[in-house]
Amino acid sequence: MRQTIILVITLAVTAALIAPGTGDACTNILVSKGASADGSTFISYAADSHELYGELYLTAGGEHPEGATRDVVEWDTARFLGRIPQARRTYWVVGNINEHQVSIGETTFTGREELGKPNGIIDYGSLMFIALERARTAREAIRIMADLVAEFGYASTGETFSIADPKEVWIMDLIGKGEGEKGAVWVARRVPDGYLSAHANQARIRQFPLNDPNTLYAPDVITFARKKGYFNGEDKDFSFVDVYAPPDFGALRFCESRVWSVFRRAAPSQRFDFEYAKGNPKAEPLPLWIKPDKPITVADMFALMRDHFEGTELDLHLGVGAGPFACPYRWRPMTWDIDGKSYVHERAISTQQTGYSFVSQMRSELPDPIGGIEWFGVDDTYSTVYMPMYCGIREVPRPFAVGVADLFKFSFDSGFWVFNWVANWAYSRYSDMIVDIQHAQQELEGRFLADQRAVEAAALTLHRQSPLLAHEYLTKYSVAQGEATFARWRALGEYLIMKYMDGNLKTPDRRVKHPRYPDAWYRAIAKERGDILAAPPEPQP
Repeated sequence: MRQTIILVITLAVTAALIAPGTGDACTNILVSKGASADGSTFISYAADSHELYGELYLTAGGEHPEGATRDVVEWDTARFLGRIPQARRTYWVVGNINEHQVSIGETTFTGREELGKPNGIIDYGSLMFIALERARTAREAIRIMADLVAEFGYASTGETFSIADPKEVWIMDLIGKGEGEKGAVWVARRVPDGYLSAHANQARIRQFPLNDPNTLYAPDVITFARKKGYFNGEDKDFSFVDVYAPPDFGALRFCESRVWSVFRRAAPSQRFDFEYAKGNPKAEPLPLWIKPDKPITVADMFALMRDHFEGTELDLHLGVGAGPFACPYRWRPMTWDIDGKSYVHERAISTQQTGYSFVSQMRSELPDPIGGIEWFGVDDTYSTVYMPMYCGIREVPRPFAVGVADLFKFSFDSGFWVFNWVANWAYSRYSDMIVDIQHAQQELEGRFLADQRAVEAAALTLHRQSPLLAHEYLTKYSVAQGEATFARWRALGEYLIMKYMDGNLKTPDRRVKHPRYPDAWYRAIAKERGDILAAPPEPQP
């Protein structure tokens, strides 16, 4: 029989943010086993797109007869691209993690324009999800991805992938060969034990060892560059970044700046070059990976995914663009001209157009159904709640399931829409409402983390009796947490509407107050319109 598909992948992450003016982008953080506090491996992913409706995908695994095929549907557009032979055995996939604790994320870097023209039928989204359906380890996923594009061609622009299992974490840069050439060229490197890496819509791998079991690459990654006239140096000097995706101002200011902001917070003692993040191409490039100052926890991963460049010159809470209540979001376009000069808005990790995001946690000391968790959230990472979705579950919470609503159909039954409803109301008085949001966020995430050990101990006891019992228990648990989060957020939205209606502030003792704008905002008003708004002095007695 053909595989039963519980999900239908519809809209997804679209264009990269390499050149100024484009609007969609993603951020990934990768943490090796030795860099985590408990021996977990982690990857994170923010799927950022103004055209993405965030939902939690679920694909059933199963056995398939010889001769069965699988449709390839472009993740961004839902356009049918073709069919490929189905594997005889496929695995369950929850979001971006499969039943063997293999997890994959991505960011689009585009790269050389002439290499972005499709030469096959495997788009980057299908590449991820087909690999998740078929791979038992990260290395196997890399091999499957390489084989797919070699056999069926590649249909997207340049991508960086995060690929992890309970023991290994890999970063992979890949770009197609353009028209007239089938397949793609790529390099994958294992993040060394004890280290952390990140990528954000700019290729990251520069020079790499040619004879290293922890470095894999396409056989023609260098010879293809020579053939195209991109490179004529010695093999040892070959840099994937400089050859296939040379960074410009936009790649640094909008993309590498996010990597810099991960590194500066994970390892503040190392004082990474701020000039590079600001867009200076002559500044020292960031390393591919770093050693964090302290071991990384799950809560640390949540925090690293929440960032507006706080405490730096790029802090989005600052300036007139933030409005009177320090809203750290800027509406698109990101680049703009006025009075003959060009300017930019910053692009932070936390952004309003996130469809969904996750932190995947993989652990080798536990059975797969218990060891793998996709901590899943919808909308902006700063105001989302990361809910524990175990990789062994067989159902997802209804508010976050595929098909409840879509990008053009609002529904109070949809987790995506309820989280967006809360966040968009908060933008109107951000500095006050974010406090209420974070209180609810910490309440929920704190409880999930506090309960994790007991939940997993119970699941482990059941797993020893029967793996099926563990699957059922974790499914009920994950579904319950998702539904409870949804209910709490719906109630939070109602509370915030009541509390901050009409610019007022209602207090617990049932009084209505009229809070002032911040003094800095009054000064700005007075400077701009003081001649019109000035009141006459009080008459003297």
